[in-house]
Amino acid sequence: MEYKPSPDAEEVDRWKEVTLVYNSALKEIGTKLEILNDEFQHVHKYNPIEHIKLRLKSSESIVKKLKNRGLESTIENMVEYVNDIAGVRVICSFTSDIYRIAEMIAEQDDLTVLAVKDYFKSPKPSGYKSYHMLVQVPVFLSNRVVEVKVEIQIRTVAMDFWASLEHKIYYKYEGDAPEHIQKALIQCASMVSDLDQEMLALNEEIQKLLDEE
Repeated sequence: MEYKPSPDAEEVDRWKEVTLVYNSALKEIGTKLEILNDEFQHVHKYNPIEHIKLRLKSSESIVKKLKNRGLESTIENMVEYVNDIAGVRVICSFTSDIYRIAEMIAEQDDLTVLAVKDYFKSPKPSGYKSYHMLVQVPVFLSNRVVEVKVEIQIRTVAMDFWASLEHKIYYKYEGDAPEHIQKALIQCASMVSDLDQEMLALNEEIQKLLDEE
């Protein structure tokens, strides 16, 4: 008797394939960024990227996101409507590096920039600052090429520290943190912004002195 996989088994196999493809896309983006950072160091004697974080969204988080949008939890809907299944976080030292890195990414011939959200110039009401790019990268499998969406977030070390704390707080309170905590977060975001500006000014002054030497 020939074995016929149950619908559930077929869905599991399909999800494993989707996971494989998104993981491959993350590896491609990660390698690209490392090469760009190495090249920048070679040419300019400076690394704009402090470190890179790669993250694949959990199936539970994806299902929750679809449910919040009133969508059925199918693999088709996951791929079509959830843009941050694969996420890359690029952490840089200074605010001036944010657009430099974004430009280097956009100039990659095999990447397509689908959308940009500049929360650096227009922060969220919470004080959140970051530069988001939604890109599409081709993943070459043995029998076909799959175009995969990857969300790239670019922010400074200070911004990342603040965003990490905000995420933990809002996760704990399920998006409804007490008002005094929300106000404290906004104040901290302002302090982070001031710190980033001061550190950038200090770095530019040091660089100017080095150039004069």
